[in-house]
Amino acid sequence: MPSQKNLQPVMSVSEINALLAEVFPQLNDQSDYYQAVDVFPGGCTVRLNAEHRHLRPGGTVSGPALFTLADIGGFVCVLSHAGPDALSVTTNLNMNFMRKAEAGLIEGHCRILKLGRSLMVYDCDIVAGPDKQSVAHATGTYSIPPKA
Repeated sequence: MPSQKNLQPVMSVSEINALLAEVFPQLNDQSDYYQAVDVFPGGCTVRLNAEHRHLRPGGTVSGPALFTLADIGGFVCVLSHAGPDALSVTTNLNMNFMRKAEAGLIEGHCRILKLGRSLMVYDCDIVAGPDKQSVAHATGTYSIPPKA
């Protein structure tokens, strides 16, 4: 995914993961299911280590687990590019599911489409399997609180 030179991260991956553990500890419930793995100008990559608890009948990773990955991707984008204000919230998230995702490593490749003072619009391509095929695609909007 091409980087956007006009958007520079203000937080590193390790800072993002530490902040997530601090302000959103219930996300991983004493494990590393969801994590940021890369932050770059204009986007990020997030990962779900999908296990049995993320599966629905038939061995498919559940829609809610993939939806959470896309939402966490937006949260990581807004935190890493607008600053560490944990009060940024999702205002919209749309998702298209394209094919089955099985347990294992699932990545969300997110890019910021627009970053303004009060809103950030992004998309997220979720890939899985040995061929890293797209299993879902999401677009979303985050509301950014006013600077104090």
